[in-house]
Amino acid sequence: MILHRLLAVLAALFLAARAVMAEPGVLPDRVIFGQVAALSGPAAALGTGMREGMLAAFGEANREGGVHGRRIELESHDDGYEPGRSAETVRQVIAEGRTFGLLGSVGTPTAAASQPVATAAGMPYIGPFTGAGFLRGAALDNVINLRASYGAETEAWIAHLVDRLGMKKIAILYQDDGFGRVGLAGVRAALARRDMTLAGQGAYVRNTTAVKAALLELRQLRPQAVVMVGAYAPIAKFIQVSRSLKFSPMFVTISFVGSDALAAALGPDGEGVIISQVVPFPWDESLPVVASYHAALAAHDAQSTPGFVTLEGYLVGRLALLALERAGPEPTRAGFLAAFRALGDIDLGGLGMRFGPGDNQGLEEVFLTRITGEGGFEAISVGSGS
Repeated sequence: MILHRLLAVLAALFLAARAVMAEPGVLPDRVIFGQVAALSGPAAALGTGMREGMLAAFGEANREGGVHGRRIELESHDDGYEPGRSAETVRQVIAEGRTFGLLGSVGTPTAAASQPVATAAGMPYIGPFTGAGFLRGAALDNVINLRASYGAETEAWIAHLVDRLGMKKIAILYQDDGFGRVGLAGVRAALARRDMTLAGQGAYVRNTTAVKAALLELRQLRPQAVVMVGAYAPIAKFIQVSRSLKFSPMFVTISFVGSDALAAALGPDGEGVIISQVVPFPWDESLPVVASYHAALAAHDAQSTPGFVTLEGYLVGRLALLALERAGPEPTRAGFLAAFRALGDIDLGGLGMRFGPGDNQGLEEVFLTRITGEGGFEAISVGSGS
């Protein structure tokens, strides 16, 4: 009897020690990921879109038994697209010790504040919705990017406007923070490679739609095109007020804008607006991963409609699931991140990606789309003259 009691006590102590030693967010029946992103404010559609896409991917996996027998869960936290709030929320998530890794953050200024916090704690920081160059540094062992950089997007803009359409006078509207200034630098660099400079520039304050002063300044310059680096609410207001003032250059904006939210906000004023994209066309079900995305999104929410942001969220979720599977039945954060670096060339349902030592960005492609008169999107083919 004494021996049995002793064995029971030792077993209890072993289980307690194992629980203490377990990796944060890894439980016997589930793995918990976190998201700290804009779920309110002018960029809310981006955070909620990423969340819905990731939940669709996790639901798809959970219906098949999860990963190594564990369900995958996502807990989302709102940072309002404010850097200080983002960093503090990440600190809280880390301190609580119930999150395995962070997925689908939104924005450059928020990433600049929160990524160092995550890096210092060894917290995986996966699939941020930003093309900021500082997240692509080879020394950032905990950061994994899905999408192409903003430098690649701005180069695609200028290649289309200058090389294909022959434009000579291009101006820019940008959000006056780290995100906007990254885009501004990318445009300046792309123009400099062609011995050109900006015809003018205007800025607005993050988390506002105060764009009128910049609009009036740029209107006086009569540019052939205005390229825009910002969130959907201020960009939509800029375009709508411009059209009401009969100021109609070619409008070009960045993937971060949230294409679906921008098209919805613009209505008929959106026709002809060009948006660069970094994920496949969300309605091209000839690509197996897009067909899977459609099915998973419908299973998650029958009222959801496909779009660029939810597709990006789905791809981030699928990528995290793949690395988690390869990390083994007892995953650790270190093993999870090592699995990413060991992926090499992968095919995610017809979509190729590449990861490796010193390369933490999976996709390279950028393509241009145009909002149609019906509020949908059409791809602009290379060499298009319009």
